[in-house]
Amino acid sequence: MRKNQINATLTENEIKQNKKISKVRYKIEQYFGITEKYHGAGKARFTSLFKEGWDHLCGAMAFNIKRVVLGVCRT
Repeated sequence: MRKNQINATLTENEIKQNKKISKVRYKIEQYFGITEKYHGAGKARFTSLFKEGWDHLCGAMAFNIKRVVLGVCRT
């Protein structure tokens, strides 16, 4: 996404493009925010990369299944 600069403001096309991007981006960033806040995504529980990757994968699958069951996922 584009931002205003000190010496230049956004054009109308850039503002429209930002709105299109933000409609998709907020759904993805919502997931990262929730996993960081509630599931400790910023901290590693295991010492090997394989175990840590598997742990995060299982956590992401459980999170998505929970969203589908609760009906939160509306696309």
